Amino acid sequence: MADKKKKQKRRRRDPSSDDEAVLPFKDILRPDSELLETLKQLVEAHNAVSDSASASTSSSKPLTLSDLNLSATCREVADLSLSSVQSAIETLILQVAHSIVSGNGFSFQVPSRASTNQLYVPELDRIVLKDKSTQRPFAHVSSVRKSTITVKILSLIHQLCLKSIHVTKRDLFYTDVKLFQDQTQSDTVLDDVACMLGCTRSSLNVIASEKGVVVGRLIFSDNGDMIDCTKMGMGGKAIPPNIDRVGDMQSDALFILLVEKDAAYIRLAEDRFYNRFPCIIVTAKGQPDVATRLFLRKMKTELKLPVLALVDSDPYGLKILSVYGCGSKNMSYDSANLTTPDIKWLGIRPSDLDKYKIPEQCRLPMTEQDIKTGKDLLEEDFVKKNPGWVEELNLMVKTKQKAEIQALSTFGFQYLSEVYLPLKLQQKDWL
Repeated sequence: MADKKKKQKRRRRDPSSDDEAVLPFKDILRPDSELLETLKQLVEAHNAVSDSASASTSSSKPLTLSDLNLSATCREVADLSLSSVQSAIETLILQVAHSIVSGNGFSFQVPSRASTNQLYVPELDRIVLKDKSTQRPFAHVSSVRKSTITVKILSLIHQLCLKSIHVTKRDLFYTDVKLFQDQTQSDTVLDDVACMLGCTRSSLNVIASEKGVVVGRLIFSDNGDMIDCTKMGMGGKAIPPNIDRVGDMQSDALFILLVEKDAAYIRLAEDRFYNRFPCIIVTAKGQPDVATRLFLRKMKTELKLPVLALVDSDPYGLKILSVYGCGSKNMSYDSANLTTPDIKWLGIRPSDLDKYKIPEQCRLPMTEQDIKTGKDLLEEDFVKKNPGWVEELNLMVKTKQKAEIQALSTFGFQYLSEVYLPLKLQQKDWL
């Protein structure tokens, strides 16, 4: 008898248990039918804003950089055909040859992508690249190697234009490993070349390996094949690296759920969260890649659905969210094509840690670098424009605590899909 009592005292709650006593706030959840009505209201409000914006610009083209009276001149790139890219490369090389023949030497004028050459434009809600350029001379010890890499990349892109084929960034790197040394160097110059030619990176026919995945209430054509994302299993459908072959998007979803982490995505996909609450779930499994950013923008534009984001409660989660919404500084030259405006921050937010009673042992102390990153974000214009973001970031820096989405698993492995997200939707708790 004594042994039995000892065993009972030692018994701990099973995190996989569905006992309602260990699922905080489950008792205040309303029926799914009421939550669906809330979601329908979200869609109606989203479409009303979109229709209002469309009506205000119906007699004119959408707002662009050239329409704004900015203090600095900015540059943007455009989608170009292969023939146009080929022509731009040939023109550039002829200019270089003319410079050499004229006795002025061999040099490239490269748009600067330094942080000091970036500008946040609140009217467009995205980061753009200013017009400053730098010289990359061949006859200089500090830039001779980078000039050589630039010529090599231009030559390879010209070949792709002639053959009308696509290659991955990894393929590009392996054409001359000794010259490039590291793929980050060939990747960096590839972006420089896109800037120099005035085209999007996808116009160069160089793609990244498949990374992002999508699952849920979405049907689309991929190079002529119809894909039903409700029938792709738990792993979902890999997002095509070439967005040009994606079309005919159809959906009865009420929103798009953008998820930072692969682990949270798998949980939601296995639980078929998209059947309970009609939605499309997408993730880039961490840092956003170009294909996922293009795919998300295409979904929002064509399907006219609101986007809700689920990221970790740390500075990097918010940075990832801002890359989707406002663009990255590294690719600010193409922010017009890569950004998805008006993404709502659903969670995990710093205020959620206390609100949902996340245990202390599931919270992590912020490092000095975390705190510095958080403070740096507070100085960014795209953060300052949103008081809710500022309040949450200040709370994070003040408490010096962070948490991953998986911290919710302390209440049960399915707490995320069964309680946390439904309650967030019920309370319209997003920023």
